[in-house]
Parts: sequence; structure tokens; C-alpha cells
Amino acid sequence: MAPNIRSGKGKHARHRFRTSQASGEGSFASGLPHVFARLGMASLDPPRRAAVDSGQSLLDHLEIARLVTDAPTATIGLGSLRPAPDGLPDPEIDPPTIGEARDPFTTVRVLDLIARLERGRPQRVADVADRLDALHLDWLFPASVVADVALQLQANWMADYRNSSGIVVEDGPAGPTLTIEDSSRVDPWIVRQAQRAAAECTERLVEFSRRDRPSGD
Repeated sequence: MAPNIRSGKGKHARHRFRTSQASGEGSFASGLPHVFARLGMASLDPPRRAAVDSGQSLLDHLEIARLVTDAPTATIGLGSLRPAPDGLPDPEIDPPTIGEARDPFTTVRVLDLIARLERGRPQRVADVADRLDALHLDWLFPASVVADVALQLQANWMADYRNSSGIVVEDGPAGPTLTIEDSSRVDPWIVRQAQRAAAECTERLVEFSRRDRPSGD
């Protein structure tokens, strides 16, 4: 209990209080190290510690400690997002992609063009690749990759119809060519080939979407 200095009954208390002030025992300054230890300020550099020990910056440090204690803490999960600032560009920009053989995303794009080529006339594979590059500006289709898709298409046709007249890939004077049979059976067959490639694309996308989930569910 603090000494009763104001009452007339506290002469001995006043004497003890003044004595302790003179000696530094029980004074405000002598209790600061305990305050600093509780506030985590025991490791202050010597000049700052000297200033704090003398009581000159105590209120500042108490205020800092209060602000740190009252600072908001991170929670799990994001809250609602702010509206996009004016002028923020659209992030839906696809990175450049180079077509690859046996890649369903490449195949579905090549088949989309092949299905619309003129029938019954040889078409240069290089010209098909150039048109694909013009249609898909964020892609690059090497002629060798387009030829690989055409050869796979020819093999699938032979497996289904036991002949090679539907899809013909051969060397020509100006390079490899692709000729598609001009008949009613070609369109639905090419559509099925494209649907198969599109389904494989979807499977890969679903598999990719599960990679950030530990259980894979």
C-alpha cells in the first residue's frame, strides 16, 4: 500500500518515502526494468535504453506497445475484394504456347481447321500451319506438329474404315500435303475425332484443378 503522505499520521511513512526516493529504492525509475521486461524492450540499444531508463520515453514506448497489441491479426481465408481500380488491365491474357505433338490442346485446334478445309484437293501442310498461326495469335504451330496430327488422323481413318482414301497425307512437289475425301461420311467422323480430343483436354484440366487439394477429391 502507498504511504499516506497527506494525513498527519504519516510522519514515519513520509520519512520512509523520502528516504527511498533519495536512495532510489522503490522509485519509479527503479521499477522500469520490470516494465521493460514485460513489454519486450529489454534488448534496446544502449542510447535508447538509457533514455528509457531515465523515464524520458516511457509514454512513447507504452503507446507503441499498445498499438502493437491492438494491431489486427491475419485470419484464414480472404474476405470480400475491393472493386478494381480504374485503368487496371484485364488479366485474362493467355501466355504464348507452342503446339506439341500428341497434345490434345494442339490437336483440337488443328482438327477445327482441318474440318473446314476444301475437300478433294491437296492442301499443303505448311499452309495449314500458317493459317493456324493467323487464327491463334497466342499460339505457334510448327508444320511438323500439324503433319503429326494429320498422320494420326489418317491412321484413325484406316482403323475405322479399312482404307486410306478418306485422309491422305503424302509428299508433294511443294512439301507434304493433306487431302480429305469429299464425301458425307467425313464430317461426322472428324467431329468425333475433335470431340475425343476435347474430352481429353477436359480430363487434363480437371486433373490439374485437383493438384492444390491434398486428398485429390
